[in-house]
Amino acid sequence: MAADAVWTHRFRSLLTVLGIVIGITTVVTVASLLTGLQKGIVVFFQEFGPDNIFLSRFSGDPSQRGTPNEQKRRPLKPDYAEAIKRLCPSVEDVSTAVFVMSSVGGKPITAKVAGFESDNVTLVGVTANGINIQPREFLTGRYFTPDEDSRGMRVAVIGPLVADALFPDGKAVGRTMMVDGAEFIVIGVTAKAKGGFFGQNGIDLQITIPFTTARLRYPLQDQFFFTAKARQGLRDSALGEIEATVRRIRRTPAGTANDFNLTTPDQIIKNFNQITGLIVMVSIAISGLGLLVGGIGVMNIMLVSVTERTKEIGIRKAIGARKPDIILQFMMEAVRLTAAGGALGIVFSMLVTLLVSALVPSLPSETPAWAIIAGLVVSVAVGVFFGVWPATNAAKLDPVDALRYE
Repeated sequence: MAADAVWTHRFRSLLTVLGIVIGITTVVTVASLLTGLQKGIVVFFQEFGPDNIFLSRFSGDPSQRGTPNEQKRRPLKPDYAEAIKRLCPSVEDVSTAVFVMSSVGGKPITAKVAGFESDNVTLVGVTANGINIQPREFLTGRYFTPDEDSRGMRVAVIGPLVADALFPDGKAVGRTMMVDGAEFIVIGVTAKAKGGFFGQNGIDLQITIPFTTARLRYPLQDQFFFTAKARQGLRDSALGEIEATVRRIRRTPAGTANDFNLTTPDQIIKNFNQITGLIVMVSIAISGLGLLVGGIGVMNIMLVSVTERTKEIGIRKAIGARKPDIILQFMMEAVRLTAAGGALGIVFSMLVTLLVSALVPSLPSETPAWAIIAGLVVSVAVGVFFGVWPATNAAKLDPVDALRYE
């Protein structure tokens, strides 16, 4: 009977639950986009190695300049790597990288070959042991050797997106390219990295050259980034040892905060989860307004329905229907309305998610099961909450008064 009542007035029912549809669509869509993004971030940092510890002058993207307060910090020095290896027994090895700013002398860094050019690149110099601390797969070629690093040779390993932009024929290894006015020989092309921010991994746009070469070419660049590999099972100990060592080297006064950034992959993921959790809470609060409007609409339409069907209620009570029977009938009708709204909201959210994924491939999305279940549960709960009063009013009607109601 509840289903028939809803279907008989289907257009009115659709308008009634429109707020619920919008609310559920918002929550599930946001949850889907954030779930896909979070999954990509987790994979991204897992590639950096679970036992690795990162040391830098600034927080966030190592190629950026940090916050205004962080810019007041003294630069880190390349010899920190040797000190950490010597003074931290829990550390197995340390690699050093220097990130060259995306523009030098006011001009963006570009990579070019005959007929092709790209300024969508990141230039970084890394020590030869970097490949051991953060292993990478190669499509073709190899990484540079310690000898090539120590001699400051102009060789480069490029990401797959750089290779596609400069060498669309797929034959990059052994060929030369100009990077910021200097000629480099491509010796390797890395495989596409897993995970990333909004589906894209910055490593795929990276041009990696030997650390010594970068220091010779850009002696004023001081954006150093250290990756320390802890011995298996000793990462927490290594973290404490590195912090104490760097504080001692930099003569950081006791009781003051670190004037450097020290973090691990799982700490970065945890911080990201806190941010996404806040976004979900905000989206829930916004969609809650839609659910409230939808719930009030359901209550209103149910009160109207009770008035329209007063004689029907009188007949049912006259032939033996009890109060619980009447309450159950109208409660079921309210629940049917809101559950249908929730189901429509979930369908729309999936369609929106697929559309966003098709239009913006770099933005991953994945509809989590918990969001679907939560959407349906909340929809039903709204129906129960806002359907109690109309159902109770219907059950209180006197059968004699109801039968003569016109």
